[in-house]
Amino acid sequence: MKFTLKDYQEEAVGEVLDRLEEARDDWHGKRARKSAFSLTATTGAGKTVMAAAVFEALFYGNDDHEFEGDPGAVVIWFSDDPSLNEQSKWRLFQAADKLTVSDLVTVENAFSREKFEPGKVYFLNTQKLRAGSILVRGHDPDDAGLERTATGETLMPDLRAHTIWQTIQNTIEDPDLTLYLVLDEAHRGMRDGGNAGVQGRPTIVKQLINGTGSVPGIPIVWGISATVKRFNDAMAGMTGRSTLPNVVVDSKKVQNSGLIKDTIKLDVPDETGDFTTVLLRRGTERLRAMTKAWADYGADQGQGETVQPLMVLQVPNNPDPNEIARWIDTIFETWPDLPQNCVANVLGEHRTEQFGSHSVPYVEPERVQERDDVRILIAKDAISTGWDCPRAEVMVSFRAASDRTHITQLLGRMVRSPLARRIPGNDQLNAVDCILPRFDKATVKAVADALMQGNDAEGDTPLRRVLIQPVELFPNPAMPDALWDKFVSLPSQSLPKKTARPVKRLTALAHELAQDGLLPNAGKKAHAAMHKVLDGIRADLAGDIAKARADVLTVEGQTLVADIATGGTSFDAFVEAADYAVIEDAYRRAGRIISPDLATSYADYLAAQNEDAEDFEDALIDAHTDIAALGLIDAVKVRLEQAAEALANEWLAEYQAKVALLTDKRRDAYREISELSATPFDVRLAKPSSRLQPTKALEGGKETILPCFTDHLLCDGDGQCPDELNGLETKVQAVEMQREGRVGWYRNPSRTSQDSLGISYDYAGDTLILRPDFLFFSVDASGAVVADIVDPHGDFLADGVSKLRGLADYAEKHGANFGRIEAVAEVDGSVLALDLKAHDVREMVRSVATSREAYRSQWSTPYG
Repeated sequence: MKFTLKDYQEEAVGEVLDRLEEARDDWHGKRARKSAFSLTATTGAGKTVMAAAVFEALFYGNDDHEFEGDPGAVVIWFSDDPSLNEQSKWRLFQAADKLTVSDLVTVENAFSREKFEPGKVYFLNTQKLRAGSILVRGHDPDDAGLERTATGETLMPDLRAHTIWQTIQNTIEDPDLTLYLVLDEAHRGMRDGGNAGVQGRPTIVKQLINGTGSVPGIPIVWGISATVKRFNDAMAGMTGRSTLPNVVVDSKKVQNSGLIKDTIKLDVPDETGDFTTVLLRRGTERLRAMTKAWADYGADQGQGETVQPLMVLQVPNNPDPNEIARWIDTIFETWPDLPQNCVANVLGEHRTEQFGSHSVPYVEPERVQERDDVRILIAKDAISTGWDCPRAEVMVSFRAASDRTHITQLLGRMVRSPLARRIPGNDQLNAVDCILPRFDKATVKAVADALMQGNDAEGDTPLRRVLIQPVELFPNPAMPDALWDKFVSLPSQSLPKKTARPVKRLTALAHELAQDGLLPNAGKKAHAAMHKVLDGIRADLAGDIAKARADVLTVEGQTLVADIATGGTSFDAFVEAADYAVIEDAYRRAGRIISPDLATSYADYLAAQNEDAEDFEDALIDAHTDIAALGLIDAVKVRLEQAAEALANEWLAEYQAKVALLTDKRRDAYREISELSATPFDVRLAKPSSRLQPTKALEGGKETILPCFTDHLLCDGDGQCPDELNGLETKVQAVEMQREGRVGWYRNPSRTSQDSLGISYDYAGDTLILRPDFLFFSVDASGAVVADIVDPHGDFLADGVSKLRGLADYAEKHGANFGRIEAVAEVDGSVLALDLKAHDVREMVRSVATSREAYRSQWSTPYG
């Protein structure tokens, strides 16, 4: 793969491969059973990238997932939209390393083959299989449109030898081939056609799944969608087809990955009236501000990190062309420097539209992202299923307040992060602006609730924050540079990865270090270190390895001897010397354990040291035999991975300061590698450069202005930071800021972001992340900046004691970086604190059953 898969993507790929392997075995087994399953992942999760990884594994195998390739694999990628197919085809090509242009075949009208060719993905759409299409002409003998000879024989269109249905049938019936049907947007086409209330002809999708006429149903069906319920229900109701467990991607993991924007800002008028022009100007100014922000960011980062944002102008279903003309005029009046030809439409008429003096061309929705010249996009509803445009940063909607569903649908198409990663510490560049001139606040609150909660049935991502008329905060100019130096030095922790592969992680880190010139020949150095580890293992386990080597070099079996006269049977054991193919198979299996790249380099290393071999080829066979033997011993993998993890962590710590000087994109590469650890790994905080903060709370239809605080590390132009603190949080903030030497405080974001300090803890067997509420900063007598963690939490929480233990572990490891690390709770009417830097307190929280018990112990003290 050209892309490094996110952890949740890797997990999903592994699960999909498990299903495909089981389905393949079922189809080629005695029962020839057909199977179906689905992959559901929210918008923006990277379903096509995951599919690319699956196809590469299907055709070529995947050592990481121990998946054997299928030499007879044929894939049909099917959707009901040709343009969506082309978008998917392009994304597959972009993501996959091994899939070439010739492996991704669009089935055009001229296509004619007896069978599909293995190792290829064929793109088909509904239109190509409809009655009357050239591809299917001749399949239905009753088709009145077919030409016939004088004797009544059917003449195939263009004298082709096979219809597409015959190609499908021949492929299914070939025992050496396995046909896989991948349904993109799998919820579509699951209902029968016909008049309302009358069961009609099965849809084309159902004909593919169930078969039609003499054509059998496709053996293996994989549905992909954000909304798969209809597909799953249809599969469960089909006879003759088993359903395998569906693969479901956790939407929270998608949000945490940074592929999805963190925030949607909703702007509405405070008063009743027609504010169309005013708010359209505001939207245009937001577009201009975002354009400058991305340009500044790109100039600062370099390396082509540019984004050209656009504004979506959402119009009613039956818009007045003259009114749209006035809106376009307003945009150009507000921002005269916009190019005159920057407006395009994605309206259903698929044509150039004339709005007053503005001629607005049509552009295919899937091409909007690549068309940087398009800055203003006129649209209606959700545009089209599967469409997305990460550079759509601003939306102004002129739909009526009753159209809130259409608003949420279109916003769902705009949530992808433009650079496929979170911009560290910059809320503005991680947000989407939505301006709703014709909505009232109550309706906007309903939109906000829908976006925050998500909808499994609709495949929505439950967004972390939807803010109504927020204010943007920037680094407080009153804070000294030394404070920010202290801030970015504080250690944060990330979640461990269930699918962590330490050797692969070390290799990836070596590649990045060498690419950035931080450690020349890092790859060779990494492998040399692992060679020494393997040498040590061979010395320590010489006896076990010698036995394993003998097992590799011999093939044991049994011969069944049947005595015809007596009717008796017996088994005679035999032993044969292994040939080259057997040794190579064992070597490849060992390569999956120690990684194929390391197996290759270690084989060369061993062969070069072998002075007894007649030539290098013999030496290499001996080396492959030795490595195959290592693969049979469980302890090898454990010791090797421990050594790889330790070396990677050592390098990450050694080069941390130099990595911090790189661009965001390069730092993000190291962050991802850091987080590929099997154990929680320490990462540095990023300095926040922009934060969006609500100014009002809206509950039960009542609007409340939030209180403002001074001395926060981020503030508005007046030095203020609005925030919503509960009673205990308010007390803690007030008490802490009265302490001697206090300079500033920081409300630690509760969401995943590089400017949020995280602390790992174990709860019910899972590793989770605690994000303490507050960081406070002081200057001591020597002039040094001191940071404190103070975390107010209720003692009633089920995972409260687990969080205390996490704080205790963190304090034990990183306590030297802080003046105080305290947990605070209100218990029995008293506010109490636990000092986690104290050894006795840490031992106590590890022994108690509940957090209430901890706060009631002799080790707690009154807070204040």
